[in-house]
Order: sequence, then C-alpha cells, then structure tokens
Amino acid sequence: MSKKSKKDPEQEVPVNTGEEPVQEAPRQEEQPAAEQPAAPPDPAQELQKEIDSLNDQLLRKAAEFDNFRKRTQREKQELYSAATADCVTGLLGIVDNFERALSAECSDEAFKKGMEMIFKQMTDSLEKLGVKEIEAQGKPFDPNFHSAVNQVEDENFGENTVCQVFQKGYLLGDKVIRHAMVVVANP
Repeated sequence: MSKKSKKDPEQEVPVNTGEEPVQEAPRQEEQPAAEQPAAPPDPAQELQKEIDSLNDQLLRKAAEFDNFRKRTQREKQELYSAATADCVTGLLGIVDNFERALSAECSDEAFKKGMEMIFKQMTDSLEKLGVKEIEAQGKPFDPNFHSAVNQVEDENFGENTVCQVFQKGYLLGDKVIRHAMVVVANP
C-alpha cells in the first residue's frame, strides 16, 4: 500500500514494498532565492521626484490662491452692489420729493434755481453710481420693469401701453432697484 503524506501534497513519499527499508530523503528547507541587493536609488531620480512633487504642490497652492482671490473679489463686488442698492433705495424717496417740490409753484426764482441746482447735483451723483431711470411713459408694459397699479381703456394709446407714471422706477446697472408704478392702457 502506498501512503502519501498529508503534510505536503506535492512531495511524494516512497512506497514500502516490504523488501527494503525506506529511508526518507532528508528534507531541505526551502530557502528563498537569494535576493540580489537592490541597486542603490539614483540620487538624480530621487531629486527629480522631489522636485516634481514640490512643483505639483506649488501649482496647486497657486491655483488655490487664485481661486481664493477671485472668490473674494466677486464677494466684495456683490457686497458693494448690495450696499449701493440699499443706500440708493433710501435716497429715491428724497429724489421723488425734490421732483414734487420743483413742480410746485414758487414766487422766489432764486430759491427755485437753488433747488434745481441741488436736484441736478443729486441726480448726477446717482448717475455716477450707475443709477438710471426706467423709461416708462408711452412704452409697452413690461412686468420686469413696471408695476401696474391700474388699468384704463384709452384709444389715444396702443394695447398694453403705459399711459401714466405714478412713481419712477430705477435700475442700478442691470438690476431693478425700484419698479415703476404705472397705469396701463388697453390691457
């Protein structure tokens, strides 16, 4: 009968036929193949890897800083625009009152001239900030710029035309800071 060792399935055990004593071959411990010592790393390659790594880090930091700079510039501009819009919105009531005062009768021409000069100075300052009046009278009604407070039938105006302006509207750049309050003819 032949017996196989369960210890190592690839190693055969000699068959004992009973005639001669079986001697097992001495086992040789498997030794790992002698590893050749690795070649010492090339200093130039190591330095090049380090330079590439540092260049990559530098480029990433530069891009990160550029993104930060752009983001803060954009936030600063948005903050400036919002603050300007808030300030101008507060002044629009004063502009309306100046216009009403200038349309009133006044017997003192020097006083009226002085008020007109102040009003001109105020409107010039608003223009420098980028504030423009929304043209409404006689224009087609546009809900993006006009707020209709009344509708009338009037054959002197076309369909959906602004026939009267109760309160002027204003733009700051491309942003509406106050819609024009209007009456729309022939809706």
